[in-house]
Amino acid sequence: MPTQVQWTFTDEAPMLATFSLYPIVKAFSSTANVDVVMKDISVAGRIISGFPELLTKEQQIPDELHNLGELAKTPAANIVKLPNISASIPQLKACVKELQGQGYKLPDFPENPATPEEKAIREKYNKVLGSAVNPVLREGNSDRRAAAPVKNYANKHPHKMGPWKTDSKTHVSHMTDGDFFSSEKSVTMAKEDTLKIQHVAANGTATELKAGLKMEDREVLDASCMNVKKLQAYYEREIEDTKAKGILLSLHLKATMMKVSDPIMFGYCVKVFFKDVFAKWAAVFAELKVNANLGFGDVLNKIEGHPKKDEILADIYAAYASRP
Repeated sequence: MPTQVQWTFTDEAPMLATFSLYPIVKAFSSTANVDVVMKDISVAGRIISGFPELLTKEQQIPDELHNLGELAKTPAANIVKLPNISASIPQLKACVKELQGQGYKLPDFPENPATPEEKAIREKYNKVLGSAVNPVLREGNSDRRAAAPVKNYANKHPHKMGPWKTDSKTHVSHMTDGDFFSSEKSVTMAKEDTLKIQHVAANGTATELKAGLKMEDREVLDASCMNVKKLQAYYEREIEDTKAKGILLSLHLKATMMKVSDPIMFGYCVKVFFKDVFAKWAAVFAELKVNANLGFGDVLNKIEGHPKKDEILADIYAAYASRP
């Protein structure tokens, strides 16, 4: 029986590479009795695999991400993982809409699930959002450090950069207080236990966020939080500094689980950058259910067709003119 290598079909990897390179790899590998097999772990593939009961037999596909996750825990694992996107809610909704247009009877994404049925649908879609692929495939090996030969080669043949001017205004800024890094705490469990997560307000009111967290003996529990007021103050400070220096503002986020933290942090940057717009049109945005966590595109989509659209756009252009 030939050795199998799993080749992942993803969204981000250039399709030309798969169409052109995959047959070549498969042909060469066959001479060594190695079978290269395509596994669909794209966003569309993962959505389709989550709702087999709603689809025809011809439309159904297996949950390849789950299968690869199980394989990754075994010595037989040989997985070529191509780059994959960390799907945001807008990307997921667009994918669902496209699949529905192709005859797949998939449910709409419930943004505010109320019924048990909607909550069950949302739970399935949540498995597709964010960094869903990497944690599963890294169960077998989470070590991402470069191998020693690669490091040695890089030391002998360093990348040649262009001349760097000492008076360059380009720089990297980061939070120094109130962020995930500064608040992180870890504890090693002394024994097996079941925990819960609570939010305790300043007045002592406790709200249960999650229950039934089963911890093993000697398992590490890690927690951190983001101070939203300090995050907004940091954004405003850096936006003003960038404007004063006349340079490009570029935001890079890398938080805990990207599907949870990143959209919220990004949303605050949108609201700080366009603070005058959000303040002036707060009532309209509330009426339209504008959600900055979905990006500035959600503002533009929601105001489409509104009687005040042109006035809002004028204020948006004014913000662009006054911001970096």
